[in-house]
Amino acid sequence: MKLLKLIAIAGIAALSFTSCESNQDTRAVGTDGWLKGDQNAKFEELANQMGGFSRTMVEVAYRYSELYWAGQDENWDYADHQLEHLLETLEDGMRRRPARAENSQHFIDNEIALLEDLILQEDKNEFLEGFRTFTTGCNSCHAKENESFIVIKEPQVRTSPVRF
Repeated sequence: MKLLKLIAIAGIAALSFTSCESNQDTRAVGTDGWLKGDQNAKFEELANQMGGFSRTMVEVAYRYSELYWAGQDENWDYADHQLEHLLETLEDGMRRRPARAENSQHFIDNEIALLEDLILQEDKNEFLEGFRTFTTGCNSCHAKENESFIVIKEPQVRTSPVRF
């Protein structure tokens, strides 16, 4: 029994030593060794590369525009697809930047929920009216985040090759 305890303690000590040692691993990794430093520095660099909420908003802007044109085309499956990915993008952004979560969640619960219902109705006029409310929600969220200088308007020019 004493031998089993010694083996267990030695195993735990070895695991502890290994995990402590791996945190200090400063070998450069990645293509051409671009990721350098200890484990914490590497994670910080990866987080940096992922970007903050402004990077999230780049994808949201793309999804927003595609969503608008999907409604114009009455391509309800594509509209649903875009709204789903817009939601996922916001959720990912909220995990990366929790300080933005409260207002983003309000936007999700209200504006995205509204469009989900309107897409199911498959009524172009109702959708476009709801989309205007959605756009107002974008601008309201920006104001709550002290970013009111970022004003969203309905797309005027289609840049995507996707057509229905």
